[in-house]
Amino acid sequence: MSYAPPPPPRNPYRQNQPLNPSDERLWATLVHIGGIFFSFVPALIGYLVLKDRGPFIRQHTTAALNFQLTMLIAHIVGWITTFILIGIVIIAAVGLVTLVFSIIAAVRAHQGAAYAYPIALRFVR
Repeated sequence: MSYAPPPPPRNPYRQNQPLNPSDERLWATLVHIGGIFFSFVPALIGYLVLKDRGPFIRQHTTAALNFQLTMLIAHIVGWITTFILIGIVIIAAVGLVTLVFSIIAAVRAHQGAAYAYPIALRFVR
């Protein structure tokens, strides 16, 4: 009696399946909220993993990544200019702007609406 292994799958390199709308809204919301706590990392991971899973999630992860990279640059400028004291104000402003706009974006994502951050440089298209 010999053992025959099962046949390999027909297409092991399938394209990612699109997410259903509720999952897209959930992931978009989490990407925006994650930016408050972990800077650009959730947006980058979300963009790399989820960008091909639907147009809604792609728009939100791209917007979040562009915004978080813009805030990272502003934060670095704040740290560089702390010796002339304006940097402290810049760092505080960056924190407040990140908090407010990320919450607004998360609410819009949860509602299923598109959102474009008002102050974001376009690094990723």
